[in-house]
Amino acid sequence: MSEAPFTPTGLDALPPAEVARKAELVGVTKAGMETFNVFVLSILAGAFIAMGAIFATTVAAGGSELPYGVVRLLAGLTFSLGLILVVVAGAELFTGNNLIVMGWASRRVSTALLLENWTIVWVGNFVGAFATAFIVYVSGQYTFGGGAVGQTALSIAAAKTSLGFVEAIALGMLCNALVCLAIWLTYGAHTTTDKVLAIIPPIAAFVAAGFEHSVANMYFISIGLLIERDEGFVASLQPPPDLSELNWASFFLDNLLPVTIGNVIGGAVMVGAVYWLVYLRPRRAE
Repeated sequence: MSEAPFTPTGLDALPPAEVARKAELVGVTKAGMETFNVFVLSILAGAFIAMGAIFATTVAAGGSELPYGVVRLLAGLTFSLGLILVVVAGAELFTGNNLIVMGWASRRVSTALLLENWTIVWVGNFVGAFATAFIVYVSGQYTFGGGAVGQTALSIAAAKTSLGFVEAIALGMLCNALVCLAIWLTYGAHTTTDKVLAIIPPIAAFVAAGFEHSVANMYFISIGLLIERDEGFVASLQPPPDLSELNWASFFLDNLLPVTIGNVIGGAVMVGAVYWLVYLRPRRAE
């Protein structure tokens, strides 16, 4: 059966069933992109998410005089910059690409192409996020605010590497359910303004609630590990931060691994698979 093209006649958001069909088509398109283009765009996405993380860290720095929830809300609102850049400017983000599972479930994307896309994009996101963290470290931006920015960055990184394995998976699931819902909402939008407004609430919510995003953590923990190398800066902080869990092994094994697993479950299963079952699964002929 041929599919009707997406030809919206007005500015109203697409209904959920149309969004599901669009999400499937986008997934098929993403899976068929040239490897080089996918990798370059994934590096950009890692850098874009890192920019949101830099913004959020800077805004949260020195915010101890404000209530916890207010600081978290401000961090979430500013972090939204990252996904706005990914969606509007164009880039390939691992967590958002978990929705390619909808094309896979419809047998329009092979398992090999699905896993290839996720692997290339995850690696490219890491390259972009780490490169941005390195530039920020060399720039000395972490010393701004009397060292408050760097102290906040270290606190964030240390907290993330101290999570339990199951805890990190659960927080990753909740996070990417919200991220993929944000992407889902943008598929129904027609203008840049619509897309921006659709992105901000879910992203602000996951950051404010303390959920775990694998690509964001590629920046947050990388910058913490780099700042940790500046022994003079660390020694000047009062109170001194507990960095006993902040190391490369914890970065990958205690955070990125379980958070990535959780992100896949949250995005591919809790959002992509559920909407596929509702709107796209084959129906028996009456």
